[in-house]
Amino acid sequence: MIYVGIDVSKYKHDCCIVSSDGEIIESDMIVTNDADGFTLLESRLSNLAREDSIKIGFEATGHYCINLKLFLEKNHHSFMELNPLLLKQFIKSHSLRRTKTDSIDCQVIARYLMTVEYKPYPTEFYHMYCLKSLTRMREKMIRQRSRYLVQMTNVLDHMFPEFKPFFNGRFSEASLYLLEKYGTPEAISRITLKTYNKIHDLTRGRFNLEKYHTLKRLAKNTIGESNKVYELELKTLLELYRFVNVRIQRFDEEISQYMSVLNPMILTIPGIGMTSAACIIAEYGDISRFSGSAAMLSFAGMEPGYYQSGTSEYEGHMVKRGSSYLRCAIYNVCLPLVNSNPVFSEYYHKKREEGKPYKVAISHVAKKLIRVIYALETQHIPYDPEKCR
Repeated sequence: MIYVGIDVSKYKHDCCIVSSDGEIIESDMIVTNDADGFTLLESRLSNLAREDSIKIGFEATGHYCINLKLFLEKNHHSFMELNPLLLKQFIKSHSLRRTKTDSIDCQVIARYLMTVEYKPYPTEFYHMYCLKSLTRMREKMIRQRSRYLVQMTNVLDHMFPEFKPFFNGRFSEASLYLLEKYGTPEAISRITLKTYNKIHDLTRGRFNLEKYHTLKRLAKNTIGESNKVYELELKTLLELYRFVNVRIQRFDEEISQYMSVLNPMILTIPGIGMTSAACIIAEYGDISRFSGSAAMLSFAGMEPGYYQSGTSEYEGHMVKRGSSYLRCAIYNVCLPLVNSNPVFSEYYHKKREEGKPYKVAISHVAKKLIRVIYALETQHIPYDPEKCR
């Protein structure tokens, strides 16, 4: 068996090749991050042994290794991504020296690969990578959209402080339509019955004639101060909000397409939407590589810390390692599950009756959800409420 350790970086990759006897075949081969470098790597690997006799490993480095992954998959080589934290602990256990170079790192990776169970990366990783990129970018855009709404509120506090409370503190479609079409309290105070009919339709009749006259009166007698700076700021924020909103819808469409290809069993769980399911699946990747639901819990950073030494023994808070996007997606989906899924609702109320605080009860629901997801995805079966009770 041949073990290949690769230290991935932006412009080059350092490569070390070790035999199963521990003999170093190639101590420090530089693979440039271009066609020539990848051709050199393939040439060297093809001269060593058959593809099934070569084990390749490298640290998880985000997007820096995506092209290397695609190249290895195209040339029928399996590979394994290694946890940087575990690798760091392995290095510490073998030396007290604080010397670190790329050539040393790739050699350590090759030797670490010899000590662990080889779990090749799934062949559909590119779909997972694209889905992860989409869900993470969508989450960032949602946060940006929320910031725009906060900034619009700040501007309205100067221009027309009575506006948002009139719409119950929300930016509804009707309120956004008014701000886009008129923009200032003076203009809103002169809205016509034609505009009233439009807003009446947008609110499905909730905006009646009484509210129409009340809004005009508030706009006419507002204590706010309008000027060109505030008007320009509000107009710009509205445009940015609309642009981001359209982009989010486009991302939702792309996510749906990728999910239709993957067709994960998590979608059969009532209460979990498309985007939440996509985020969970994308962050976990190939669930079959996990030894159990406990490993999935650990991967999400949702396991409690544990300490035991001598007579001391206690459990701490969640370790919170792993993907924050994954933890957020799992916890965000728990409340809809409690409200709409009888199995999870019963489980939540059972924990509450046992005296568990709200957050602790929700964490138990999250753990149950992970156990259910593991069973569905590894056994490739749809959700059955009777088997989950």
